[in-house]
Amino acid sequence: MLKIIRKLFIFSMVLWFISNQNVLASSSALSNFAYGNQIKNKKQQFTNFKKAKQKLKVLVVYSSTSYFLYRGKTMGFEYELLERLSDMLDMDLEVVVSENIDSLIPDLLSGKADLIAHGITITEELKKTVLFTDYIYSTHQVLIQKKPHNWRQIKASELEKDLIRELKDLNKDTVWVRELSSYKNQLNHLNNDLGYAINIQVLDGSYSTDEIIDMVNRDIIKYTVADDNLAKINTTNMPDLDVVTPISGEQQIAWVVRPDSKELLNRINEQLHNAKKNTDFYVIYNKYFKNKTYYKKRLKSPYYSLKHGKISPYDKIIKKEAARIGWDWRLLSSVIYQESRFNPNAKSWSGAVGLMQMMPETAKAHGLYDPTNPKENIKAGATYLQQIFNQFKEIENTEQRIKFTLASYNSGYGHVLDAQRLAESKGKDKYSWDNHVESMMLELSKPEIYRKAIIKHGYARGVETYNYIKDIFQRYDNYQNFIKS
Repeated sequence: MLKIIRKLFIFSMVLWFISNQNVLASSSALSNFAYGNQIKNKKQQFTNFKKAKQKLKVLVVYSSTSYFLYRGKTMGFEYELLERLSDMLDMDLEVVVSENIDSLIPDLLSGKADLIAHGITITEELKKTVLFTDYIYSTHQVLIQKKPHNWRQIKASELEKDLIRELKDLNKDTVWVRELSSYKNQLNHLNNDLGYAINIQVLDGSYSTDEIIDMVNRDIIKYTVADDNLAKINTTNMPDLDVVTPISGEQQIAWVVRPDSKELLNRINEQLHNAKKNTDFYVIYNKYFKNKTYYKKRLKSPYYSLKHGKISPYDKIIKKEAARIGWDWRLLSSVIYQESRFNPNAKSWSGAVGLMQMMPETAKAHGLYDPTNPKENIKAGATYLQQIFNQFKEIENTEQRIKFTLASYNSGYGHVLDAQRLAESKGKDKYSWDNHVESMMLELSKPEIYRKAIIKHGYARGVETYNYIKDIFQRYDNYQNFIKS
């Protein structure tokens, strides 16, 4: 009897070893729940995954309120709304950054994207060309002007005399705005319909509104025009600028789709209608347009992409280790953000520690005895990824091979092998993660699947791994938009 028990014990240990061979990365899956994954609740839709989701391609503008990178996290008013919208529409978000605001509508109409997520003023003229969503918010246009150099020493009444408060005082003076902007349209309206004589000079569409405001602050131009909410938040650290004088009445701001996208428009409007019923929408708005303390904090950070072009305090280390294993450093950065939010002291309930959330046994196997040491942790984690990568030599496509590597890092090499076998049994390509093995990974949480004879390593929380890969590569896409290699 004892011999039988001993044999059973040895057999179970062999099975355990096989299921964890070369990887032992299931600890990463556990740690991601606490530190890196921010797994979105998809209820049961992922476990019933049958085909690739449609993409929602969106044109955005890189700016201080719309779309930017801060401490490794993609942020912005438009971006946060888009994340929620794509979830509600059950579509994969693909961000396309416009290098020129004046080209937004031509690019949309040419099919480069499905939607423009940028604050565009609803006008009758544009309605002839595009379809507007329901309005996102309303605002009015204001004049951006500089106060006299001694404004702190003079009385408020004297200061008012030095500033333009009546639009007629702008006559024969010059205001700089983008060519294809609602600001220029409003100035033309003042000149043509109301008899003013304002000299309008145009700027290239590559300048964002916050950059043009800064040009006034640095005395490069004298006046410009901006939406009130943009003007107020962007002049938080520019006390010498005045943004009080209105140029227009209240105007509605919306997003835009092509004229042939009425079905998409209706779906977006339905979600916008629902979003505005929740406080979350207004919290996001206030976060980017009214929270001046938060705005100042971003400006001072060395990891604010609009100012410094950095991702994290560990960029130098990450670049070195990524080069050693032949990966893009921005991709490795996305992995580290997913694991620990760049917190070197991060520790999960399962015991995984450090930037790359390595379990103590795995860390020791790679010569890592102080997992809170950023340099050593990243080095060990990168080596570990390289070892896994080498297990998938039969996969020719590098991006697909990296996805298999990361899936193994997250859930364990054995589970990924199971997903490959399952894919092959169903006529799918076992060497392609996208649309093939990823869907089989989701199946491994079903009893009727993981109890099959071809499944050697049992139950896997496939939705976590599915989201893990999606999140890392979506963030990597954003990092490529923000940071040049």
